[in-house]
Amino acid sequence: MSARLERWVRERTTRAVSEAVDEAAQRKGGTTVSVVLPARNESSTVGPLVRDLHARLVEDVPLLDEVVVFDDGSTDATAARAADAGARVVTHRDVRPDVAAAGKGCAMWKGLAATRGDLVLFLDADVTEFPAHWVASLLLPLLREPEVHLVKATYDRPLQVGGVAYPGSGGRVTRLVATPVLNLVEPDLVVFGQPLAGETAGRRDLLERLPFRTGYGVELQLLLDAHAAVGLEGLAQVDLGVRSHRHQSDAELGAMATALLHVAAVHCGRPAAAAASYARLVRDDAGGLSLAADVVPGGVLPALSGPA
Repeated sequence: MSARLERWVRERTTRAVSEAVDEAAQRKGGTTVSVVLPARNESSTVGPLVRDLHARLVEDVPLLDEVVVFDDGSTDATAARAADAGARVVTHRDVRPDVAAAGKGCAMWKGLAATRGDLVLFLDADVTEFPAHWVASLLLPLLREPEVHLVKATYDRPLQVGGVAYPGSGGRVTRLVATPVLNLVEPDLVVFGQPLAGETAGRRDLLERLPFRTGYGVELQLLLDAHAAVGLEGLAQVDLGVRSHRHQSDAELGAMATALLHVAAVHCGRPAAAAASYARLVRDDAGGLSLAADVVPGGVLPALSGPA
């Protein structure tokens, strides 16, 4: 790794610390902050998550101006539990109804349009907890450094197998696809430990200038486009330590990997289908072989000119 990238890691990577809550509140001043949680069928986690954020960072410490849950077509009690916990719940019908639902990237795009904060923090809704000091730590680089425009989380993600945790073995698509892709197409961005992390904070004036990919590739697309817009010095990351996520099936991981390769191909100026597919040979329980294919959304929503 070059000395320039080593310096970036030292200067632009910070650790999440408990003192971040008080410092972020002191630095906030007149800056407004919105949190957006795209959620689809996350009724088991979204309520406690929102309730804790609201209690700690809206009521106890006035850091967040709004907590918005974007209900991405849930068929369970996600919307009701989020609202009961203190979130403002919006749906596809409430924001740009002319744009149909199209996955996480679309939910983030519409969530951005539904908010007003100068700073916008996207969080995943499928986690059991997200401590207040993690939220504050992700916002601090933006509050401290005017030249920083986008912040991503990094963390160690263990793989849980049979109740045993294997440190550093989770996040297979990141380790085996996203990071190798960045080494090839945008080597400066290998400094990001979790380029696919859903925990991303940014300035509205940058986020509204960026297109949003509709499907799995939204995080990689945003990182690549933000880098093109503000350079490496305009980006930062925050180390949250250890985080556990739900592990997905091989089929889901394959579709994610296909989406990332699609993003990389487009980034390099290579022609690629608007909607790629993840096709593969599968074996059924009886030993028979057949082809299976899943559509991988690859559409792009244009940059927002302002809140909807």
